[in-house]
Amino acid sequence: MTDSRRFYVTTPIYYVNDRPHLGHVYTTMVADVVARFHRLRGDETFFLTGVDEHAAKVSEKAAEMGMTPQAWADQNAAAFREVFERLEMTNDDFVRTSAPRHKERVTQYVQALLDSGDVYEGDYEGWYDAGQEEYVPENKAAQNDFKSEVNGKLLVRKTEKNYFFKLSAYRDPLLCVYAERDESGVPFVQPEARKNEIVNRIKEMEDVPISRSGTGGWGIPVPGAADQTIYVWIDALFNYLAHVDTGADSEWGDRRPFWRAGAVHFIAKDILWFHAAIWPALLLALQKCKGYEWVNLPRQVYCHSYWVSDTGAKMSKSLGNFLDPAAIDNYVSTFGLDALRYFLATRGPLGVSDSAFSPDLFSEVYNSDLANTFGNCCSRVANMIGKYFDGHLPEPSPDSNGNAMRFAAADYLPDYTTHFETLDLGRAGEAALRPVRDVDAFIERTQPFRLAKDPENLPTVGTILFECAEALRIASLLLWPFLPDACELFWNRIGCSSYAADLRDQGVGNLADWSKWGGLQAETPIEKGNPLFPRYEEE
Repeated sequence: MTDSRRFYVTTPIYYVNDRPHLGHVYTTMVADVVARFHRLRGDETFFLTGVDEHAAKVSEKAAEMGMTPQAWADQNAAAFREVFERLEMTNDDFVRTSAPRHKERVTQYVQALLDSGDVYEGDYEGWYDAGQEEYVPENKAAQNDFKSEVNGKLLVRKTEKNYFFKLSAYRDPLLCVYAERDESGVPFVQPEARKNEIVNRIKEMEDVPISRSGTGGWGIPVPGAADQTIYVWIDALFNYLAHVDTGADSEWGDRRPFWRAGAVHFIAKDILWFHAAIWPALLLALQKCKGYEWVNLPRQVYCHSYWVSDTGAKMSKSLGNFLDPAAIDNYVSTFGLDALRYFLATRGPLGVSDSAFSPDLFSEVYNSDLANTFGNCCSRVANMIGKYFDGHLPEPSPDSNGNAMRFAAADYLPDYTTHFETLDLGRAGEAALRPVRDVDAFIERTQPFRLAKDPENLPTVGTILFECAEALRIASLLLWPFLPDACELFWNRIGCSSYAADLRDQGVGNLADWSKWGGLQAETPIEKGNPLFPRYEEE
């Protein structure tokens, strides 16, 4: 059962074998925008991100750099933290899989599965994808000519003693989960094409190894088997539960209600199998263990596609088309952080198709949606209030209740909320801009700048500008998850700074009440200020 007063959202935890790049920033920023929406709506929200440190390629890279795995992980974990803080991510906790609290919980979960018999010792012989640190079934390996479907490198044949998870025992229960979620209207995996892909694969799944031998001490040992290390993906998947599996007597307080509310996992398409098959199966197995009966399944796994270059090629360092932290910082310094957030969230690859990261498209979206629409409209209304009413919000006429702007306002929230709930951020962004576009159309239709030439028309002009300012106030609320810095600046200019204070001090907002018509008061000083989004002209 979900709890509508709480919302739990996660990103994958990212490998620390190098610095963060656009892919990491994108997934984290999407989760951040969604978390901000839920806080704005008044939901108690928990947002988790972090890093995965126990991969074999982390220890290999550390050796190459002449460092210990822990030192290398410390260095790169700090880089992820620093980038996410600089980009104003609002995560409530940051995972490090080398931290004692994570290792202790993972050990407890695996011990419970050993005790239940769902994890057992066996021999593995088969194909291994070293780049993905994934064991690949024979039929799948053959389909891809015994090459990794992610990086194209040859698979490795391995024979070793491992511990296995009885994944095959959860084939039918998982298919039932998928069917039940479809009937409920909240599919377990989105988009639908990804769900269909994974359901077909679930029908053929077999038991999987969850440990590997000999890792030089880097990783979490299987309980009672010091020569076996828990496979990195099993270790990593448990982070989602481990970091909210805390009681009221812990230093983190009682976070378990967030898990019971139903987690939303944002992931990229290359890790769908782990999150949509292995992870829910592990949770179904854990539910049967003593003390873990409260562990339910996540609400949804949302699987996005990749960013590609404007030529259609996948971004990579070797091709020289990769957006590293320096390139991302360059976009922020040129256009502002809000512009990056808005572009990634509304034009990103949330569907089944990859999206091109094009500098030309970025500047086009910036100018059309932010500079020419929201920013220009705010400046236009503030300038007219300054020019005709000495910078104070005019009093609307008592008989203004029939004006189009007032009644249109009630139409904005339902579509906007629906798009956020279905994680369609592109349409949510467009819904947030609707009142701004309506204000522009209202100004063109009523032409207050012409009416103001006759002093007798000033009461009518005042009513028009009051309604425009009020509609922009509502628009700024809807835009806040995408453009928090600009919207909070705008709130300061129109006497609504209390919104930001409540969001900061209480952690939640009240979108339903704040977005009702009538939030502005006549005679409030309206500050013009510099443009929120100056138009970009390429040098």
